Amino acid sequence: MIILIFYLLYIIVFGIVIFKEKPPQVNNSYKEQNKVERFYGTETSQDRVILLEEKTFSGYARVNLMENAKETIDVAYYAIHKGYITDLILGMILDAADRGVKVRILLDGISHGLRFSLKDDLFALVNHPNIEVKFYEPFKPFLPWTWNNRLHDKLLIIDNKYAVIGGRNIGNRYFVQEGEKAPTNDRDVLIINTNTETKEGSVLNSMEGYFNEVWDHPITKYPYHKLSSRQQKKAKEADQQLKKKLDDLRNTDKKLFNNYYDWLEMSVATKKVTFIHNPIQRFNKEPWVWYDLTNLMKNSKKSLVIQSPYVIPTKPMLPYMEKIDIPAEKTTILTNSLASTANVVAYSGHIKHINGMVKRGVNIYEYQGPDSIHAKTFIFDDQLSAIGAFNMDSRSAFLNTESMVVIDSVEFTSNLEKEMNQYVKKSLKVAQDESYIKNPDLKPGKVNWFKSFGVKGLSYVTGLFQHLL
Repeated sequence: MIILIFYLLYIIVFGIVIFKEKPPQVNNSYKEQNKVERFYGTETSQDRVILLEEKTFSGYARVNLMENAKETIDVAYYAIHKGYITDLILGMILDAADRGVKVRILLDGISHGLRFSLKDDLFALVNHPNIEVKFYEPFKPFLPWTWNNRLHDKLLIIDNKYAVIGGRNIGNRYFVQEGEKAPTNDRDVLIINTNTETKEGSVLNSMEGYFNEVWDHPITKYPYHKLSSRQQKKAKEADQQLKKKLDDLRNTDKKLFNNYYDWLEMSVATKKVTFIHNPIQRFNKEPWVWYDLTNLMKNSKKSLVIQSPYVIPTKPMLPYMEKIDIPAEKTTILTNSLASTANVVAYSGHIKHINGMVKRGVNIYEYQGPDSIHAKTFIFDDQLSAIGAFNMDSRSAFLNTESMVVIDSVEFTSNLEKEMNQYVKKSLKVAQDESYIKNPDLKPGKVNWFKSFGVKGLSYVTGLFQHLL
């Protein structure tokens, strides 16, 4: 109930502020410097990529990269959740820092999760001489106009040679295959700079530059400049506990550690990888990522595939979608159903838009699994693909920090489409009358009455503010 009230308050604040101050448009300078041609390469790039689709292996990859880090680890995440995976990742960070690796951890100032039972872990990180922690827009309860300014990026950059970007936060639900109450399917891409001499021609140069820009921004703050003696004591205790848990895992779950992965052999070539992101300043942002994505839609002629946890293209987003020439029947959207969604508030806004798209002939597939889909992916003409943190809603367009990579690689896109088709097989197509087209091999997911009632009630609230937008 408390969470529901907070969400409603969040929506009200969001709606009122946006209503009073319309989101800005992308300026001509950005448009001139960021034309669609920049996403296409003419020769083989020094960046190679690996799709990290399967949960467990995506976790293994992170462990392996941190285990072998030599100089730097830069981490940026929206949320960290209590659990086995968080203990593992924080233990790996402390272990790397003990080896002399310089670590920077950049987290959202509200959703970071390092409070309550994880507060002492935060002390342990802050207390380590080789680790720095900062929060983007720390929570200020008496300044509600700052509440919506959130860091939504999910980045891991190792030694300026490897980078992982996608939709996964840190928590069991994103990496553990079995036994989770709210399992989530997501997607990352591992990028490898094959030129060890320089990063100048690599997308990692842009990613690192963006990380530095957010890190140095005035609204990004250290949570503590100096720990008290009591906090230092708790930090040392937490440090020991995390390292003990890591040692125990090394004995009980050995397959996690000391693995050899030939990342180059596993990767595929690209013609170009381009990093895109939103502006960083507080509140209403120019929608740079949405502008780039819709520009790519306008440049596409054959097909468009979108995967998003929900689809809420509000009024300020719609002008950017004008003059898209892809036939509706060649546009496919893969998203959650009411049965699978993990975000009831977002879904209550989502249903207002999905129905209209179906009536225009867009192919809408709603996932029916007991788990949910959380990946954010765009595929343009079977050649370019975009993967990252951007949801199709106004928050991602105008409020959050957001980042994605656009990959020019037919081979990678082919692999990506195969993985997405596995979700389509567990999805039902939405019919013109808003029911599902019958599939003899798949039944609609079960929805309890409380969830169904909640979505209907919330849809009136979200519908009001979407109308205001």
